[in-house]
Amino acid sequence: MSDDEVTRHYPCDEIVPAPSLQLWRGVTVHATPDTVWPWVTQIQCAPYSYDWLDNFGQRSPQQLLDLPAPVPGQHFTSTANRPQGRLLSIEPHVHYTGCVLGAVLSYVLVPADESTRLLLKIVTSTWGLLAPVVSVGDLVMARRQLLNLKQLAENPPGHTGRVQSQRPS
Repeated sequence: MSDDEVTRHYPCDEIVPAPSLQLWRGVTVHATPDTVWPWVTQIQCAPYSYDWLDNFGQRSPQQLLDLPAPVPGQHFTSTANRPQGRLLSIEPHVHYTGCVLGAVLSYVLVPADESTRLLLKIVTSTWGLLAPVVSVGDLVMARRQLLNLKQLAENPPGHTGRVQSQRPS
């Protein structure tokens, strides 16, 4: 993450103006925001992290589903087909912001030529002494989620091109 990415304003900052914990993650996706966006909104269907752990062994969809456009008030994500959290705000192709388990998360897409910086900021004001444990768990889980979304956007099902690196950039 660059200094500019950490200091920029995220939609979650409006919801939790004085957080006790702030976490940032980011990855460069070699695809346009129009290609990345449907994968980000598909978080409403599955966590896209370590499915064996956070989706009770059910694989997150590996193809785009024909979903209606997400709207604030609906569930934010799903675990094992069970709705979790609530979508708070959305700006198509720009951000997807929701809350789950006391945390507010903003996924932000920043165009960069033919690439997209997919940024995630997580804030909470409730975890207190658990913050160090949460931040270590988040580091592993959020990183895997962003890398999975990157891989899917760069190499959609049926794609026969070169597989992109799994390393975040």
